[in-house]
Amino acid sequence: MKKQLLALFLCATHLLFAQKPFAYKVDKTLLKTIERNFIDADNQYKLLMKNLPADKFPKTYASATGQYEFSSSSWWCSGFYSGTLLNLFQQTKDSTLYKEALRMLTLLEKEKLNTRTHDLGFMMYCSFGNADKTFSKPEYKQILLTSAKSLSTRFNPAVGCIKSWDSKPSDFLVIIDNMMNLEMLFWATKVSGDSSFYKIAVTHANTTIQNHFRNDYSSYHVVNYNPQTGAVQQKKTAQGFSDESAWARGQAWGLYGYTVMYRETKDKKYLEQANHIASFILNNKNLPVDKIPYWDFNAPDIPDALRDASAASITASALLELYKYVDAKMALQYVSAAETILKNLSSSTYKAAQGTNGGFIIQHCVGHMPNKTEVDVPLTYADYYFVEAMIRYKQLAAAQK
Repeated sequence: MKKQLLALFLCATHLLFAQKPFAYKVDKTLLKTIERNFIDADNQYKLLMKNLPADKFPKTYASATGQYEFSSSSWWCSGFYSGTLLNLFQQTKDSTLYKEALRMLTLLEKEKLNTRTHDLGFMMYCSFGNADKTFSKPEYKQILLTSAKSLSTRFNPAVGCIKSWDSKPSDFLVIIDNMMNLEMLFWATKVSGDSSFYKIAVTHANTTIQNHFRNDYSSYHVVNYNPQTGAVQQKKTAQGFSDESAWARGQAWGLYGYTVMYRETKDKKYLEQANHIASFILNNKNLPVDKIPYWDFNAPDIPDALRDASAASITASALLELYKYVDAKMALQYVSAAETILKNLSSSTYKAAQGTNGGFIIQHCVGHMPNKTEVDVPLTYADYYFVEAMIRYKQLAAAQK
């Protein structure tokens, strides 16, 4: 009897002192803007759909020339278009978008066997993963499991990472973007019961924490390992300003990736890493007031450097998950920052006017500045994470009721 009373007392005490749910007064004007954005995005993607060749995937559009760039299914961004269509369909219930998404999934399916890329998480989980969440089907699960197996073939136990880019035999190149492909591996373990996927994801994340980050928690873009010993041979950039600069989208990939790592493992070192990355971004002296970052936090021509709206979209979406795992003070900071980003991405500066921008939603993104490709243009992943961030804000609002 005494044990039972003690147990009841401890339970009551736990409930009394348990952390209260995060209470936040959501911005009702922003919620209305988001609903308008979904309708506008629906119309924009119908325009994009009309201009898309039957066997191609949208990549970007140059407003100055009116020229599109398209890709094959093997391009790393091929999954974002169908993923955005599915996410918009969930909001607008427009069956035209759903039918187009299904058509694109048919073209994309063959990539489940692609072992030449580390981007299968982007390609297959952002597409078939969203399809499975929308209308769960056995065939979607099988496609995703096959994709996870293909991705796993690029894991090197000596290095402790999944190879990003194929190069000469003496190189083993890993980029921070690869953190985004791990979510599919966690999904695969949950669905199949095969723990090897989980172990690969955790090992990759741990190796990346050890070698990709500087003392201020900014990230290198590329780490080159010795494929036999795992020793670090070089730390550099490909898409940033310099080897020692903080490429904005790379910081966003890291933030999002380690937020997912904490969600899937509940290992606090990943939460700490995500918080450190968030602090680097949000407290950076070179982050503009509107929180749409320059393409590189160390770009030489700040404040005249180009902004990267894609990095802002990814950051907003990540923060709108990360807030769930932290105390009220940090949660307030994260949600407030995400709100600021969403408000500014919804402005006429970054959200394209109806019928313009080739049908893409967001404008002013930077893909590869050093290569002078995809500079100050729309990009499919900017749209994808913008829509995802808006959905997450709506979910936050619903949770406050």
